[in-house]
Order: sequence, then C-alpha cells, then structure tokens
Amino acid sequence: MKVTIVGAGAVGASCAEYIAIKDFASEIVLLDIKEGVAEGKAMDLMQTATLNGFDSKIVGSTNDYSKTAGSDVVVITSGIPRKPGMTREELIGINANIVKEVSSNLIKHSPDTIVIVVSNPMDTMTYLVHKTTGLPKNRIIGMGGALDSARFKYRLSEALECPPSDVDGMVIGGHSDTGMVPLTRLATRNSVPVKAFLSEDRLNQVAEDTKVGGATLTKLLGTSAWYAPGAAVSAMVQAIACDQKKMFPCSALLEGEFGLNDLCIGVPSILGKDGLEKIVEIQLDEAETAKIKESAEGVKKTNALLEL
Repeated sequence: MKVTIVGAGAVGASCAEYIAIKDFASEIVLLDIKEGVAEGKAMDLMQTATLNGFDSKIVGSTNDYSKTAGSDVVVITSGIPRKPGMTREELIGINANIVKEVSSNLIKHSPDTIVIVVSNPMDTMTYLVHKTTGLPKNRIIGMGGALDSARFKYRLSEALECPPSDVDGMVIGGHSDTGMVPLTRLATRNSVPVKAFLSEDRLNQVAEDTKVGGATLTKLLGTSAWYAPGAAVSAMVQAIACDQKKMFPCSALLEGEFGLNDLCIGVPSILGKDGLEKIVEIQLDEAETAKIKESAEGVKKTNALLEL
C-alpha cells in the first residue's frame, strides 16, 4: 500500500504521521513545491519510527511526481490555508489552479489511484477534480464530513460531560461555516438519543459551535487547524487501504441522491478498497432536507466561480 500526500504543510505532515503510526502503508510519499520541506519532514518523521513502533517508509520529494508513481491512494492538501476572518470560499481563485495541476500530475503517474481532496473550498475542489480528470466517481472523495463529525462528537461529549467514545453523530452537507448540517436528531449516547440528556437550546448551541469549529480554531491559531484534519484523512485512507467498509460522511458526486444533482457535498458513504463504494441515502426529516438543499445552493454558487 503506497500513499502519497501532496502538500507537506501542517495538515499534510500531520496526516503522514497518523498514517505511519497506524502502520498499514508500506510507503508514504510527502510532496511539496517548497525546496527541502517534504524531505525534511519525511526524515524527521522517519526518525520517530523506532520510538513509535512503525515500519512504513516515508519519502520526501520537492515537486518530483515520478516518486509518487503507483500510489494506491493520493491525498491533496496543497493550497493556501485560511487566515483569521477568511471563509473557505475565498480561497477558490488560488487553490483551484493548484488542485487542477496537482491532480493532473498525480494521475499521470498513478492512473488507478483513489483521490482524497482536502484543499478548500473542499466540496468545490472535489467537484473540480471530477470535472477535469475523468476518473470514475467512486475514486474521487472529499474530506470534510469526517472532520466535521469528529468536531460535532467533541462538542456533544463536552455538553453531555461524557467520554467522546460514548457519543455517535454525523454532519452532512457542505464543508462551510453556513453549509454544515449536524444531525442532532440522530445523535446518540450509547444508543440513547442525545435529546434525552440535552435541551433543544443546548443541542442548537452544539450544532452552531460545530459549524464554526474551523473558524474558531483559525482565530485561536492564526491559521487552519491540522491535528484533527490530519487524523480525519488518515482514518479515511485506512478505511480504503484495509477495506474496512466504514461509513463516513464524504463529499461525493451526487446524481439524484437526496434529490440533488451535479455537485459534490457531504453525504453518508461507505469506504473500502474501491474508494467510495456506496452512498447511504438515509431518511431526513423536513427540516434536515431543507437545510441540505440550502447547503447545496451555497456549494453550487461557489462551483459557478470555477473556470471549467
């Protein structure tokens, strides 16, 4: 199992570290445009191998895509991160050109690969990769919902004052501060609906805190977060590499599912060796349906800014 991560910034390096520690990949390639950065981070990570007990080989490369040849899974994190006060949508002009070039170079050397898109605005960048590469839809997946759901579960456990492992919940919709749809109705604590423990006001607060989860961290850190995004990507890569058939909300190209067409947006998906193997069309209530349709309109507005 060979995994390539393009963009050796904080998210890319964090992702490489988590994949290495889980020890399911034989080789991890870190690639970056900045001279020496990927090589340096790869060497630094390799020096933790005996300490963290992994045998994965981590290789760094400055823009040499031949090193990525034969990758089973590729992760695109390249592009500029958010600064405080910026929306993910404001990154589109710069990041669209980067993602287009990167995906083209990766597929040239790994035509059978599965692509995970992390660069923001993520749903639109995932749509761009669908429109410009011609890969089958199951082999292009956007990472947003896995991260948003982890943030949702953190906020739920905080409100419930319980261990995070007690909590289950999911966020669908667009990966944006206004587009996320935390499914509070379906969230549970050990199979018991969370509304048995929390008031409607408290649940609404949890949902709002989840939606601005990224912006909250950007304000505190001065840039985008990296630990949770890296962990979310690594969980998705592992589900594919180990054929786990795990369900994550992922940005998938929709063709009628949930009444939506011709866009990528976060929906429950099964991940396995063939990539995004199935979209799970769960029953939404009236309010949730209205929210995902509104979210889809926002994504389509951002998609309209692409020069396809």
